[in-house]
Amino acid sequence: MSKKKRFEVQTNETINDCLDRMKKEGYTPIKRMEKPVFKEIKVNGQMSYEPVSQQIIFEAVHLEG
Repeated sequence: MSKKKRFEVQTNETINDCLDRMKKEGYTPIKRMEKPVFKEIKVNGQMSYEPVSQQIIFEAVHLEG
């Protein structure tokens, strides 16, 4: 059975940097997930949420052999 691991694209790296990091550790991506990151802001006394960035996570499996 293949070993799975998640890799998050860090704020100081590109997607390609993350993919290269994965490859160096012997993993290959099988799934990409994107999650919005919100910040709370108060507008006229009500809380509102505004998207500020996006979190990208790759699920990867270890290459056998």
